[in-house]
Amino acid sequence: MSWDDRFSGERYFYGTEPADFVARQAWRITPGARVLSLAEGEGRNAVHLAGLGAEVTALEASAPARTKAGALARAQGVSLNVQAADLFAYDWPEAAYDVILACFIQFAPPAERSRIFAGAARALQPGGLMLIHGFATRQPGYGSGGPGAVEQLYTLDLLRRAFPGWRVLHQADYDAELCEGAGHVGRAALIDFIAQKPVD
Repeated sequence: MSWDDRFSGERYFYGTEPADFVARQAWRITPGARVLSLAEGEGRNAVHLAGLGAEVTALEASAPARTKAGALARAQGVSLNVQAADLFAYDWPEAAYDVILACFIQFAPPAERSRIFAGAARALQPGGLMLIHGFATRQPGYGSGGPGAVEQLYTLDLLRRAFPGWRVLHQADYDAELCEGAGHVGRAALIDFIAQKPVD
């Protein structure tokens, strides 16, 4: 199923409520912070953060998803900058954002993932926060969502290696119940990772 097919129709494939990780960790994002959300999908996380006062730019390759993200923002009465973007070819700005959110962006094989992480690090200002949330490598046995390719999934060691020298503010590898639309349902193996870009 293509991403356009997944996001077509009126229903929100992953629901309209933010991921639990985003809701739990939003306190770290100050009002007015410039936030970049990668592969945002239909807008649930970006709209939530915009509602808390952040200035959110949402990157998304799928046109149906962008349309629905805009509709969700209007319904919630918030401002959201939704941009068409292929993360494999995106021209990352230099130190343009205070926070970068990468929530369930595990569509990239390892080499491409490394390039996305490097680009995201470049776009984050010194002292800024990188928030990453996704499935752990044991997730394929759960059947509650995510890719079946283990190499696209996370471990905490993998993420720590991806951001060497960064200050890790929060990290967790755990199981939890997901109820996020039709796309993420049931017991899941999850990874949280929040790190601060060095100032020097």
